[in-house]
Amino acid sequence: MKAKTIIVTGGAGFLGSHLCERLVLRGDHVLCVDNFSSGDRRNIAHLLSHANFELLHHDVSVPLSHDADEIYNLACPASPVYYQRDPVQTLRTSVIGAMNLLELARRRGARILQASTSEVYGDPLAHPQAESYWGNVNPVGLRSCYDEGKRCAETLFSDFRRQYKLATKIVRIFNVYGPRMRADDGRVVSNFITQALSGRSITLYGDGSQTRSFCYVDDLIDGLIRTMETGDDFGGPVNLGTRDEIPIRELAAEVLRQTASSSGLTYLPLPADDPRQRQPDLTLAKARLGWTPTTALADGLAKTIAYFLSLREQHDTYREPTSYRQQTNLFGLPTSDATQPQAQT
Repeated sequence: MKAKTIIVTGGAGFLGSHLCERLVLRGDHVLCVDNFSSGDRRNIAHLLSHANFELLHHDVSVPLSHDADEIYNLACPASPVYYQRDPVQTLRTSVIGAMNLLELARRRGARILQASTSEVYGDPLAHPQAESYWGNVNPVGLRSCYDEGKRCAETLFSDFRRQYKLATKIVRIFNVYGPRMRADDGRVVSNFITQALSGRSITLYGDGSQTRSFCYVDDLIDGLIRTMETGDDFGGPVNLGTRDEIPIRELAAEVLRQTASSSGLTYLPLPADDPRQRQPDLTLAKARLGWTPTTALADGLAKTIAYFLSLREQHDTYREPTSYRQQTNLFGLPTSDATQPQAQT
């Protein structure tokens, strides 16, 4: 396969760094673009000396002017702790950033993929969620900067496809986990693991019966690349995730089992607009991409726990959330715990 020049925005983040790594290793030239609002330079440190990798410190709300065969737009904080910290900037990244990258793709004749989210379905009234479902989203809530920003970006991608015949792709990503998640990002897998490893109480919202389906990062990256490589007749949106839906309290039990932790459970009220269930319909992904996830939750959790253990052994540090009451995490830094909102994301 001929090597490509590929731009990955948000390339120093959790998903972006895994994508950059996969593309570089297969021989493509990758320009990683990140403003480091939630990305971490250490995620791509091992790529910096590679001849096929470049890093550009840049905010996508400012136009780019680089050549590219393909553009993966993963720019935008994905955890509530980060996207709620500066909601206006979150919207600016999602909407103006998408517009800038679409214009770049149009000028360069590049294919472009939008990393959208299952949050476009809101608190769904249809289950599982198929791509034809329009969603149940609160447009004025705390999560709206992210939910509606991603929905607007999907509209832009769809209109550029219709109006300019641009080769656009839209993927809707459901819950993903794995190594390089931030310890302080407020998402349920990282929360549970850091709480269990530090012996603190596991925080559950509601009665823990709300469900999620968790996709391991390697499977998700495979789905992104397969989507980009489909013919121009297919633009999505297409769901990427796993059908293996479990109650949040069962996830907590599995984390406790694998970490051999003595942590107890603390139950708190559900945050506003927290979805009660989330599971993708993967019929389209299987038919058009030939894609299904293959990593079992227990195996993926084992790899993720090993990653967090390695951080503790290295006395690693992460910037801490500043918007909520803080406690000390397993790395000895302040981080939000029982009062952290949206922990079931």
